[in-house]
This record gives sequence, C-alpha cells and structure tokens, in this order.
Amino acid sequence: MITINKKNGGFVLLFSVMLSSIIFAVSLGVANIALKEIKFGTSTIDTNNAFLAADMGAECALFNDRSDANSFVQNGGTGKVQCLNPSGIALSGTFPVWSFIMSGLGYEERGCAKITLDKTNSLIKLISKGYNTGGEIPGLCTPGPDSVERVLELNY
Repeated sequence: MITINKKNGGFVLLFSVMLSSIIFAVSLGVANIALKEIKFGTSTIDTNNAFLAADMGAECALFNDRSDANSFVQNGGTGKVQCLNPSGIALSGTFPVWSFIMSGLGYEERGCAKITLDKTNSLIKLISKGYNTGGEIPGLCTPGPDSVERVLELNY
C-alpha cells in the first residue's frame, strides 16, 4: 500500500485566514468612520445650540440697551430686561456693569446664556456666553463638563 502525503493542505487554511482578516479590517474601518460621523453630528448640534443661546442673549441685551427701554441706565432704571419672560429677567450689578442669565434656550430648552454689558468706556462691551446644556432650571445657568460654550463679543 502506497501513502501519498499532500503538502498543499495548508494553503486553504492560510487563504481563509487571510480573507477573514481582510474582511475584519474593512469592517473595523467602516465602523470607525461611522462612529466619527455620529460624534461629528452630535457636536454640530451641540455647537448650534450653544451659538443660538449666545446669539439670543446678545440680541436680548441689544434690544434692552435702547434709550426707551430704561434697563441699562445709571439712575432710575428698571433693573430688568424684557426677553422671553413677560415679568422680565432681573439684572445683577449696577452702573456701569450689569449681567443677567437666560435659561431654557435652544433645542429641548436645555441651553442657557450668561450676558455681561459693560458701559465703563464710551465703547460699550457686550459679552454673551452661550451653552448647549445647563439651563434646565429657570434663572440658572450651570453648564457641565461636557457642555459646549460659544461666546459672542460685541463692541459698539
């Protein structure tokens, strides 16, 4: 009886291991791209919400910094700004620097803004810091460590 030793049996095993490795590598690459797209989409939404909050805060301060609004004046001011809340938002600080907080802004009303108006010089400085989260409680702006902040600074 004659026995024949086949020496090409490992080729099939090597070929299947190589093919499965290539498929696995491609799958990891596609999964990595999908994960980055999800993170980018989420950060875009967060950035938009933070910018929206900063913009709403700046617009509110600009609207109330008129001679007839009587909000940001040295004597006899209302001590409030009229935005979103019919009864007004209370100002903190006195002439020449005031600040106030707007909450419940943006998507799902979770955003907030911290606004500061400085009339120390003839050039008025308005800084509005908007956050995508932290404004769930009315009148408070407590952004967390994962909050996105966008700042608008206006000088006029």
